[in-house]
Amino acid sequence: MCGIAGSAGPRGAAAAETVTRARDTMQHRGPDAGGLWCSDDGRVALAHRRLAIVDLSPTGAQPMHDPLTGVVLVFNGEIYNFQSLREELTAGGARFRGSSDTEVLLAAYRVWGVECLARISGMFAFVLYDPRDGRLFGARDRAGEKPFFYRVEDGRLDFASELKGLLALRSGAPVIDRMALNEYFAYGYVPGDGCMVRGVNKLPAAHAFTFDIAQGTMHRWRYWALPAPASGLAPSGEELVDRLDALLESSVRRQVVADVPLGVLLSGGVDSSLVTAMAARVSSTPVRTFTISFPGHAQHDEAQFARLVAAHFGTQHTDLPAAAATVDLLPQLARQYDEPMADSSMVPTFLVSRMIRQHATVALGGDGGDELFGGYHSHAWLQQQQHVRDVMPNVARIAARGITRRLMPVGVKGRNYLLGYLEDTDESLARPGIYFEHAARRGVLRPLAAHIDASPERRREMAFRDGRSLVDRVTAMDFSFYLPDDILVKVDRASMLTSLEVRAPFLDQALIEFAFGVVPPEWKATARERKRLPRALGARILPRALDLRRKQGFSIPLQAWFKGPWGEFMAEVLRSADSSIFDQAALARLLDDQRRGRANTNRIFAVTMFELWRREYGATLG
Repeated sequence: MCGIAGSAGPRGAAAAETVTRARDTMQHRGPDAGGLWCSDDGRVALAHRRLAIVDLSPTGAQPMHDPLTGVVLVFNGEIYNFQSLREELTAGGARFRGSSDTEVLLAAYRVWGVECLARISGMFAFVLYDPRDGRLFGARDRAGEKPFFYRVEDGRLDFASELKGLLALRSGAPVIDRMALNEYFAYGYVPGDGCMVRGVNKLPAAHAFTFDIAQGTMHRWRYWALPAPASGLAPSGEELVDRLDALLESSVRRQVVADVPLGVLLSGGVDSSLVTAMAARVSSTPVRTFTISFPGHAQHDEAQFARLVAAHFGTQHTDLPAAAATVDLLPQLARQYDEPMADSSMVPTFLVSRMIRQHATVALGGDGGDELFGGYHSHAWLQQQQHVRDVMPNVARIAARGITRRLMPVGVKGRNYLLGYLEDTDESLARPGIYFEHAARRGVLRPLAAHIDASPERRREMAFRDGRSLVDRVTAMDFSFYLPDDILVKVDRASMLTSLEVRAPFLDQALIEFAFGVVPPEWKATARERKRLPRALGARILPRALDLRRKQGFSIPLQAWFKGPWGEFMAEVLRSADSSIFDQAALARLLDDQRRGRANTNRIFAVTMFELWRREYGATLG
């Protein structure tokens, strides 16, 4: 795991000292070493921060140069199938100096060119410079585990693993992108290739690009997509469980490869428990497991379940009790996350990463299991709604929907739940995870109301309208939006701030394609059951006493903390929020409604994190 940065253009790259400064804003991503390479003609500069995981020797250092072709590579992430690729390349005549996956990636490009993307499996963001055709070539992994920010301006490409690194490559205060602002207040993050800073883009998951240095132009394309659901006779339940067992074991086997201490982030839920089971199965020594507990907050504490799983598999288990986080942490996280994020679970993710880093450099987690196999409450809830739509006349639903919106203000408990039953299918698919619906956004962001439309919801409503079942459609939406732009951002930035690498075995390419191309929707979620297939595997290999049906989630007691210093701090941030963006009366109502018992804590947190981000970055409306 590392951090990369660079610059290239026909009139020259950013100065070497500027690229070095950009690189070193991300020292937390790679505290072990820093490297810089500049082309003789001054048109390309590539920089790298190294967190040494595989091949700790100097032969694994970057930027890495291929002596046979002159190609230079900077790479962030892990290629999990590098050992089998190395064997194949060696059989074809390739020779290697070291044992790193970076050198294998260089050799794969030498042999297969851009088609190497079809052969590599892992989490990655990389850029290489090929002097033979004067182009840069880069790509991001299929699920979007590793970040990549870029900007093309005046014919020059600048890029970095984190926004703070990219912004260091050019002078000037960042300007807020109003479309991204609208997206953020709808869903709590900026999706896809958008960015909260105008003129900056993110390379979407499963995309690649080439940049022609002489022309100063970029070509971008999608190199992989979710498979269409299988047609024909589905495998039996027993066959599906067998295949999930084998695929997950294979993924974990490849992901436990490291030359540094490694452990498993064990929450006690189904996904992390299955990862623990597989790690114990493939490891010749006892697996290290870690969990975080919240003493005094039993409803957020799953430590007892983690201990049960750890004892069953004989792991070396560490229970890390988390002290109540101080509000001083929020400005720090607002800066680290590059863009504002409304997901309060960023706090425990950072806390557990910081504690695990004292014991290990790499941790396996259970991310991706919910998106692949129907694990969220909404995956069952949406099917319940569909049953109601099938029997309730449209006229009655439309009338009831209007009454509900008028009589139940935002924040009233049960409002979203009820509206989901009364909306059309497409509308209900866009509702889960929403923070401020269209009317509420316009109210809170009244000074910018002309720029606040319903496009975030419409984008969700139009997604995956390709004949998929309701379950396949919503899981594909979660995989394509929520997973890469919330969950994986949260994990990457929190863990990397502590120089910890987190890996996600469920996001192995073969598992993703199995989940979306083979598993029937009824083996993911029904109106009454969720994550049916992983739970069937859990019933086979996990402790019988483990409750496989609960869904706690990785969260903090934000509602309780709001009543103390956290609430005071967030209220002060809202009271002093930028009046050119926010309507102060609307923010005051949010706070008042929260004190009267309405469920606005997450909305208040969303506003707080945006305003803290704006201050940390000095961002303006322009």
